[in-house]
Amino acid sequence: MGGTVVSANDEFFADRENLINPHRPTFTLATFGHKGQVYDGWETRRRREPGHDHAIVRLGVPGVLRNIIVDTAFFTGNYPTEASVDGCFLPDYPSAEELEKATWFPVIPRSELEGDTENSFPVPSARLVTHVRLNIYPDGGVARLRVHGTPVIDPSLVPDVFDLAAAEHGGAVTDASDRFYGSPNQLLLPGLARTMGEGWETKRRRDNGNDWVEVKLAAPGLPQLIELDTSHFKGNCPGSAKVSALDGPVLLEPVKLQPDTRHRFRVTADRPVDAVRLDIFPDGGMARFRVYGTLPPQSRADLAARWNALQED
Repeated sequence: MGGTVVSANDEFFADRENLINPHRPTFTLATFGHKGQVYDGWETRRRREPGHDHAIVRLGVPGVLRNIIVDTAFFTGNYPTEASVDGCFLPDYPSAEELEKATWFPVIPRSELEGDTENSFPVPSARLVTHVRLNIYPDGGVARLRVHGTPVIDPSLVPDVFDLAAAEHGGAVTDASDRFYGSPNQLLLPGLARTMGEGWETKRRRDNGNDWVEVKLAAPGLPQLIELDTSHFKGNCPGSAKVSALDGPVLLEPVKLQPDTRHRFRVTADRPVDAVRLDIFPDGGMARFRVYGTLPPQSRADLAARWNALQED
């Protein structure tokens, strides 16, 4: 989603940027660099004075947090014994120095960690967050930090026409017929898919049905253009596709699809749509799904009210 590790007080053994690598951690035994065993994670030196280590992460988009995973994969004799997570809301573009002086509030209290484990913590707070600070006690290594939640769009930054289905705007997959080869959530990610593995792909159907995915839009809007991107799907592209409002009206009648192609279709809606269903026939894969449109005044007002309410303490 475009997050970054803004700063860390120490990264002697392994770089802080590894915390947010999208792939799962890896480890090769007896692989030594000039600072020792190479770890796919963030690792600080052994602390010889009181205190603890920390790293600050800017989230890809502002949002309400639901769950945090502190993954200590492959860190066994060198993982932190405890961790906590703080959050803050600074909507502009603060520097690392400004973030160090920010007002932080607790998100996850100081909690015990297990080594070589995806330590999962539910987040009870419903406040809007732009940055998190991972604190480890007293030192050690963490392979990955995963911050799961619901993106909340800043209505002042929303253009007249934008992707209503995009995950970064608050669009979300609510259901799908099949997730065998690839998660349907990847359909809504920013940017172009780099490989077939970054899209949604279903198993081969051996019946008379078809596959589908349902998407809740960021807000009730008026779709104007739909993009069906089959990039990288060549021998497994769907034969055709259809897009409907979830409550019935068809936005895009069945259209034939070509392999490895970004298809764009003009559509019209006579009333706001808050969720859509993409049907593919009969099965196959798709890289991205976009629903470009506008927001009626009431939808914009509702987004602004939510944005403001979530900032309240």
